[in-house]
Amino acid sequence: MNIFIDTADLAEIREACSWGVVDGLTTNPSLIRKAVDARQEEDLEIPKYIEDICRLVHGPVSLEVISLDADAMVSEAIALYERFNPPNQNVVIKIPVNTNNETDGAPDFEGLKAIRRLAELAIPVNATLIMTPEQALLSAKAGARYVSPFMGRVDDFERSSAGTQADGPTVLAGVKLLEEIAQIFQAYSFECSIIAASVRHIQHIRAAELAGVQIATIPFAILREMVRHPKTVEGVKRFSDDVVPQYASLFSSVQSQ
Repeated sequence: MNIFIDTADLAEIREACSWGVVDGLTTNPSLIRKAVDARQEEDLEIPKYIEDICRLVHGPVSLEVISLDADAMVSEAIALYERFNPPNQNVVIKIPVNTNNETDGAPDFEGLKAIRRLAELAIPVNATLIMTPEQALLSAKAGARYVSPFMGRVDDFERSSAGTQADGPTVLAGVKLLEEIAQIFQAYSFECSIIAASVRHIQHIRAAELAGVQIATIPFAILREMVRHPKTVEGVKRFSDDVVPQYASLFSSVQSQ
């Protein structure tokens, strides 16, 4: 399974990439805003900042449009692709599967129309805000290169609908969503990769692995948590305490270099 990091924080990206396990990155307007807010004291140049991200990550980098109608989304997508793809040839455009926000009359199918037109232009699309298998199916048929089921937000919706505050692995709506999309894509041989998104805990990642999903996009804190376990810490401490001088001497010449 490929691992993407879900952040726009350049320090987090540098650190995670240094671990040798990052295959790509996803951003969205909320993550960009968080990065900007964290650097209020700096004169942050967003174009250069995004270029730095694209150069640093050796794998797909998802950048999101902000409009809600197909023509504007396609124009924004082309602008993003032409501006930021050249440095590392790795930009993917995030398009919401449904742009209806119930406030300004945006229709339901603008996202799908934009996905189709961008696919015809050979601009790779990550269909985002996927909450149902049907949305994933439609996105794949429209030509999306990736679909991003939002596991955590689907869990939130189930909790809200049930009137419960239960959290963590006891809420399985997001896991079920991922499994069903994986099964559908396999049945119909869609050439579209699934990105497990809105990851809230380790169990979401494990579910993605077991479902055979190609990619999980993971927040920095959870990615760091993946390598940790109390018994691993205990084992490292014990091994260190048990090193005898004769064994340590084998490495004295190496450590002095």
